[in-house]
Amino acid sequence: MMNKSSYKTYDDLPLMLSVPDVAKVLGISRAGAYELAHSRAFPSMKVGSRIIIPRDKFLLWIEKQCGEG
Repeated sequence: MMNKSSYKTYDDLPLMLSVPDVAKVLGISRAGAYELAHSRAFPSMKVGSRIIIPRDKFLLWIEKQCGEG
């Protein structure tokens, strides 16, 4: 099941996103978001047992993806 994002603009995103937040923003499954979060090129970090993604790094990652190809 795909998640519908409740975020309307990048400014609505929290400073630190969770993996489920990333799934909602990108419109992908949670499993897909966890796979992405574990990839080397994706800007995630572990805090205890949680994986978090800094908003600014996430937005830069999106820009970089759009520039490739």
